[in-house]
Amino acid sequence: MNSQEDTSRSTDIPLGIAAIVAGLGLLIMALLAPIVEFGVFQNLIAPGDAKTTAQNIVASAGSFRMGIFFLLVVAFLDVVVAWALYILLKPVNKSLSLLAAWFRVVYAAIFAIALNNLFSVLQLLTGVDFLVLAANQLDAQVMLFLSAFRYGWDIGLVFFGLHLIVLGYLVFRSGYIPRWLGVLLIVAGLGYSTDSFGKFLLPNYNVTIAMFTFVGEVLLIFWLLWKGVKGFDKELEKRS
Repeated sequence: MNSQEDTSRSTDIPLGIAAIVAGLGLLIMALLAPIVEFGVFQNLIAPGDAKTTAQNIVASAGSFRMGIFFLLVVAFLDVVVAWALYILLKPVNKSLSLLAAWFRVVYAAIFAIALNNLFSVLQLLTGVDFLVLAANQLDAQVMLFLSAFRYGWDIGLVFFGLHLIVLGYLVFRSGYIPRWLGVLLIVAGLGYSTDSFGKFLLPNYNVTIAMFTFVGEVLLIFWLLWKGVKGFDKELEKRS
């Protein structure tokens, strides 16, 4: 048995299936996250205006709750994608593929924990147990929890950046995924890492490098779906 056949048969899950699962998971996340960020949060959260933010969330509690649900789905899909990418890149280096998967799982766990702050916002604004708080205290608590959610997410993105860097290295070394895609993933990971560390180390850091380095993530989605549907494993056998 040659090396390419070993690559395609080294796991009990076909690489083509793993590629489709990873691609679909990433695609759904790429759709849900902007919906929540731009369709829910930006419409409800007024930066620097605690009173207006609280009023907006109370008036659109259903939308806010749905946004939290979508983000929980995103956290769950991150774990699924971590598994699928581990299967896909396990033939390259099992240990590094596992490390990349764990980085993404840790990110998903931190993100899910950060979401608890959004549930706390709902409790504050809709729960009867908090009616004893003065209006200004309630509004301030809401903004505190919203900020805690963002800070928690930023911490998680440190691990997400590391995930992309290791993933990019594995892609670059794979031989069955374009090397340029690995380079772009490493660049994307460096963008997330720079932004996260910048926010923690520099109080006035307001640059978002990841907005310009995420191209590799988008291209990875379409490449995975295209190769998965086309027949990933058959192509590997043809190269043997």
